[in-house]
Amino acid sequence: MISVDRRTKQCLGNFLCLCSQEIQKKLRDLMGENGNVVEMDEKSALPLGDTTAVYPSFMGWSVTYLIGAARFHPLPVLLAGCLLFFMAVEYTLVMIPPNSQPYDVGFVWTQSLHDLLLERPALNTVLAAMNTVFVGMQTVYILWTCLVEGRGRPTIAALFMFTCRGILGYTTQLPLPEEFLGSGVDFPVGNVSFFLFFSGHVAGAVIASLDMRRVKRSQLAFTFDTFNALQSLRLLATRGHYTIDLAAGLGAGWLFDSLAGKYEDSKRCTVVPKDLVYEPLKG
Repeated sequence: MISVDRRTKQCLGNFLCLCSQEIQKKLRDLMGENGNVVEMDEKSALPLGDTTAVYPSFMGWSVTYLIGAARFHPLPVLLAGCLLFFMAVEYTLVMIPPNSQPYDVGFVWTQSLHDLLLERPALNTVLAAMNTVFVGMQTVYILWTCLVEGRGRPTIAALFMFTCRGILGYTTQLPLPEEFLGSGVDFPVGNVSFFLFFSGHVAGAVIASLDMRRVKRSQLAFTFDTFNALQSLRLLATRGHYTIDLAAGLGAGWLFDSLAGKYEDSKRCTVVPKDLVYEPLKG
């Protein structure tokens, strides 16, 4: 092993620091603020005066630049920390055995409410009936926007959503939780079978709420969001959905509302044939 004294280490550190400063100075002369080459050779994608080297963006980063970038973009920094955290969780997790029920954090958090509904079936029935009414409110609003107001986006989004839900729900059929508390008045009414993934209850409420905000019905949208949160809590407590079903339903509502908007935008650019008597729905 080669031993290096303290003085030599200090001299070497100073030398590397000077080299780094010179490299960064040269890069700043050759490249723009965002790492883009200012002058390019017409025959090759390289800076003028250098036909062999490539100067990637990160070579021009300094500690000050990285600190400033982290302060200006705190969300990616937070997400990077979450990535490292969940990598550690995933690679050290004890996996659920094949013969066991799925583990769900939402079920753990709502265990006391589940026990209450188990002890009081009448309360469970009342809450199920109220939830069914809320689903009816979603359906009426979405149909109203299409049939009365002539705006097709919520209806198109709902059609997208339920079609995708049917495909995914049939493709991967999750086991019904052992502690499921059913009710004959819960939607779908009559204790019939249903897809667990993903929650159409949540996704439909999100689609309606997003449309309400687009047309400045903020109070009604807030009411729907509140009911949706209470509905999600009840679905966890009755084991009617897993947490992942509810989270995916929330994302699906946003996704298919966006897809419906893109679909309408594409149709606005389409020339309608003269022999087709049709007036497109308003967005």
